[in-house]
Amino acid sequence: MNDEPIKKIVEEPYDVSKEDTLCSMLKDFYNRKMLSIIILVWAYFLVFLALAIFSGIKFFKTDQTMYQIMYAVIFVCCIQFFTLIKIFAWQMIHKISLRREIKRLELTIAELNQTVKNK
Repeated sequence: MNDEPIKKIVEEPYDVSKEDTLCSMLKDFYNRKMLSIIILVWAYFLVFLALAIFSGIKFFKTDQTMYQIMYAVIFVCCIQFFTLIKIFAWQMIHKISLRREIKRLELTIAELNQTVKNK
């Protein structure tokens, strides 16, 4: 069996232009196809931001320990939800780049398959 097509693909230099940068990933995320996800992420963020600000203000205005604990717990939970929302958005960003990489791999395999069939 002739290994020339396989060697050609393996020995090709790494193409840096195909690498995903943070700017390209953010540009892919903030487009029309992702509008519903963007609205969902920002809406949840703003709701939990308002709740965190409210609980922070109420924490310093109350003088009872029980309410201070309650507002502190609400504030900490809001911070945890910020992190959860950020992770969700980051996974959605990576979903786009993974689809692109899988498509590139499929095209490379199809090209390799065509080259092997022609020989």
